[in-house]
Amino acid sequence: MKRKSTILIVDDEPNWRTLMETLLRTADYNLVFAENGAEGLEKAKALILDLVLTDVTMPVMNGFEFCRRLRKDPVLAEVPIVMITSLDDRESRLEGIEAGVDDFINKPFDGVELRARVKTITNLNRYRRAITERSRFEWVVERSYDGYLMIDDEDKVVYANPQARIYLDVPLEEHLPLAETFLALVKKHYQLDPQEAWAAWPEPADDPFPQPLYLVRPETPTSNAMWLQVSTLDAPASGDMNRMLQLRDITTQVVLRRDTWKFHSLVLHKLRTPLGVMLTSLELMADNALEMPPDKVAELAQTALRGVQRLRSQIKDVTDYLVAPNLAQEGEEIALAQVGRLVVDICAELKLQLVAAPDKDNLSKARITLSQQAAELALRQILENSKKFHPTQTPTIDIALSRVGPRKASLRLGDNGLTLSPEQLAQVWTPYYQGEKYFTGEAQGMGLGLSTVFALVSGVGGSCRLYNQPKGPGVVVELILPLADE
Repeated sequence: MKRKSTILIVDDEPNWRTLMETLLRTADYNLVFAENGAEGLEKAKALILDLVLTDVTMPVMNGFEFCRRLRKDPVLAEVPIVMITSLDDRESRLEGIEAGVDDFINKPFDGVELRARVKTITNLNRYRRAITERSRFEWVVERSYDGYLMIDDEDKVVYANPQARIYLDVPLEEHLPLAETFLALVKKHYQLDPQEAWAAWPEPADDPFPQPLYLVRPETPTSNAMWLQVSTLDAPASGDMNRMLQLRDITTQVVLRRDTWKFHSLVLHKLRTPLGVMLTSLELMADNALEMPPDKVAELAQTALRGVQRLRSQIKDVTDYLVAPNLAQEGEEIALAQVGRLVVDICAELKLQLVAAPDKDNLSKARITLSQQAAELALRQILENSKKFHPTQTPTIDIALSRVGPRKASLRLGDNGLTLSPEQLAQVWTPYYQGEKYFTGEAQGMGLGLSTVFALVSGVGGSCRLYNQPKGPGVVVELILPLADE
């Protein structure tokens, strides 16, 4: 339904207000009245105005001041103002123009002329507002992260914002409309999903709850997969541009759902294995303990115990990962010398051989913004990984410290274990990732060790890096840690 034009009439004379109401009430206007400039200004701020009709001589605030105040308001500055006054001298008109008046009507006025001029001005203002709103819409669409297209009855693209051109591989300088249909264009780069939902395209779906439409770009050696959701937006038919489409990148949501499914599968497999071992051992003991020799009962008990220990370890991996962000608290510090002692203690506990490089940057007195608990957890995860993935579980560990810039230190822990592939190196910080043993259950743990380290270090503004040893087998884990103020 067409919105009525709102007109504010400001006049202290009741007779003139009544007359203007009589002349304009039959037209498609919403009339609002005020008796002086101050009252008019208050009401103007609460309305979406299309026109102001105001007198000059009024108590409290005259028409000139009222107009000045309107023009200073950023919301009301462009509202047309017509001054209806008996003052027809040159000085009064100049003052009105300086105050921001757009037009003048002299009292007494002709009713036909008033209606005609009001109609013309309100129509022009509505057109101006429409142009302004369209410009704002175009400005937003042109800078949107979503793709927007307009297609005609023949499925030809007649408009595409920059993001849509990127999605469809259409050069920015290419003229529109395109020679190809929208469907032919997307089939060059994407798969249609689901196929049945696209069967009737370009006919609009008459189903009140239609299936969502997706465009899927498969993964290639040089690019990741991409999912675009295609939505048809309500748009008035205008010439050939009768349908507006939105292309929204939902790759992150799809990947998240996929990773969630992988997580559930991993957890189910990891927890089921020790539970199955425990249950089988305990059932055998419960059913046959009286007939079994003591050594067999002891063997089953040890098997169940190992299952419990493994389950406890896996649950601890998850809880360590979940609490890591809370351990990385600003304001807590630990001396680098203490970090070195923690490495020595953990290596002794895990029976690892340690080789320490000399501190070439004199960092013995330096402190890092990491709590002792967080530092111990991070170091333990790194060193346990070195032992777990060493062919004989007897790695040699080398540790080195150096300064990186004025406010950061580098802590490097290397081993002589496995050399990783480029794919494995790219995934080592990913939660629940276990290299070639991912989802197999062959490796103990949940694949959260390095993810926990990353959460701890990044939580205090540091960074992590893992790379193969430059000479010989093994990897190096490097932690870049912020130094506390000396």
